[in-house]
Amino acid sequence: MKLLGNADLLTSQTAIKFAAFIFISVSFFYLGKHWSDGSRQLIFFSRQSPSATASYISTVGISPNFNKEFNISALISATEPGTESKPVDPVKNDGKPVSASEAHSLQHPPTTPPPPPVIKSYGIVDENGTMSDEFEIGEFDPNLVENWGNGTETQEETKPEGATSTFRVKKFGLCDESMREYIPCLDNVEAIKRLKSTEKGERFERHCPEKGKGLNCLVPAPKGYRPPIPWPRSRDEVWFYNVPHTRLVDDKGGQNWISKKGKDKFSFPGGGTQFIHGADQYLNQISKMVPEITFGQHIRVVLDVGCGVASFGAYLLSRNVITMSIAPKDVHENQIQFALERGVPAMAAVFATRRLLYPSQAFDLIHCSRCRINWTRDGKFFVPVLSSHLLKIILTFLLLLSYDQLLQYLLMYPSVLVLCNEDGILLLEVNRMLRAGGYFAWAAQPVYKHEEALEEQWEEMLNLTTRLCWTLVKKEGYIAMWQKPFNNSCYLSREAGTIPPLCDPNDDPDNVWYVDLKACISRIPENGYGANVAPWPARLQTPPDRLQSIHIESYIARKELFKAESKYWNEIVASYVRALHWKKYKLRNVMDMRAGFGGFAAAMIDNQLDAWVLNVVPVSGPNTLPVIYDRGLIGVMHDWCESFDTYPRTYDLLHAAGLFSVERKR
Repeated sequence: MKLLGNADLLTSQTAIKFAAFIFISVSFFYLGKHWSDGSRQLIFFSRQSPSATASYISTVGISPNFNKEFNISALISATEPGTESKPVDPVKNDGKPVSASEAHSLQHPPTTPPPPPVIKSYGIVDENGTMSDEFEIGEFDPNLVENWGNGTETQEETKPEGATSTFRVKKFGLCDESMREYIPCLDNVEAIKRLKSTEKGERFERHCPEKGKGLNCLVPAPKGYRPPIPWPRSRDEVWFYNVPHTRLVDDKGGQNWISKKGKDKFSFPGGGTQFIHGADQYLNQISKMVPEITFGQHIRVVLDVGCGVASFGAYLLSRNVITMSIAPKDVHENQIQFALERGVPAMAAVFATRRLLYPSQAFDLIHCSRCRINWTRDGKFFVPVLSSHLLKIILTFLLLLSYDQLLQYLLMYPSVLVLCNEDGILLLEVNRMLRAGGYFAWAAQPVYKHEEALEEQWEEMLNLTTRLCWTLVKKEGYIAMWQKPFNNSCYLSREAGTIPPLCDPNDDPDNVWYVDLKACISRIPENGYGANVAPWPARLQTPPDRLQSIHIESYIARKELFKAESKYWNEIVASYVRALHWKKYKLRNVMDMRAGFGGFAAAMIDNQLDAWVLNVVPVSGPNTLPVIYDRGLIGVMHDWCESFDTYPRTYDLLHAAGLFSVERKR
């Protein structure tokens, strides 16, 4: 084998790379030693072998940053356990002695700094800034309310330096005991007294206090108030002293609405005026009447009008149906309060002169069981003694008049014109809120009784629903079921001049805040928006068609925004469940005060929290209520500059993400 010569060795690639590596290493070491900046560098130390007369001797080579102090003895001692630390020999690496100050710094390391002060932790965040599982949920203290003082309190704070500072804390006083169930916009007695008329139910509508006359005290709880019984027990019983009123027991006890249980509870047998044998049996009857009504699938969101104590909605919850139960604050003023105390979705609302605060095509089914509303008239109590026979006589008389005579007569009696134009206006509001293809269930005496006056009311109802293009699906026992059409074809094929007419194309059926009722039929979108919703539970996470009709800046990325909001709140709520133990709180009644697309409510369902959420959409932002209802959730429009229409102490959690930062700019 032939060996390489010296020339071949020097020209080989391996030799050249090796020489370059050695050169670069030496160069960097030299430059680092002589031209380094003032940053910390390595310290080299070595030790001589022990002799017979001396132990280890440390020799220290100090880097250019020699003014910095290092505990060399501690380092050497740490490397040899069991050996005693010796004083360092004050000899430099070049053989010259070091100064006394340098030798002192080597022999005496700096003292250890004192430990940081103990951090006082409050709440559930520990001293490391992480969530701690070691915390307890506080109990309700009734003495705190009973001993609540009025006016201003003076408090003192002692600072760590020992100085004491005094400051004043202003506190709202307690309201009078008579205001325990006070709702500012529904209990404004002064405004109600100034109403010109109350025959259409105007006194049950919103009349908020004027600016400067709003609530300025804390509404007290009743004496003996206790934390509510958790769901699902609360469906069947509540504490007596939380809603200490017995009028419903006296008036409706025989209909299985409510009864007194011992000294400290109310019980709810689950009955109603038209279903005294229980809501479950009643719901089974509806399902048998119309097999297409599949509760918890195609029927997800329901409106119960004149709900009583909301047993209809309470029993629908077990069928994956969420029901908005509504009733006015009338002679049975505490029925909505009982419903909310039970943990059932409910609101104080009335069919009177204004649109209800729900969007068009919101409900898959609207239910009225003895709800005391005359659907064929212009209001709750409008012209109660005027029969259809008398109305026909008046109309016949008007047709016999000449044009000038008719005009003169209408100028003298304008109420006749109002009656003719607004006939059935309350059922038109039902039609607006009912989803295309949705159902209207009416359980009332005209359905099954054969008295002359009641049969006349049934004929009037048939006539009106026919003009609304509703189909009578089934009439059985004391229940009648109608279905709304899926499109406008029936409306457009009616004879010219048929009353009620279609609404103007420019009318926005989702505009509901302080908007008067309109005596016209709300149009169904030609593109099918609102009718084509997925069955439950798929519709919860499916971006609905009406997402494209919301007035927001984005157009192309709307579905991405929808999914991003859902993902964001799902992660947030999951962290609340994990870190804050939300399932231990037994939350039931929840309000999202700025709901967006309803992502927070959807996350509550996805994380299996046994609660319902009322999604509130502020009037200051885009109206996303149609999207919320298309997802199978419930919500309402509201202006947070005014009081909300609910009883005190009715919500376990108020969620207000981003609300105040937006509302303060108004």
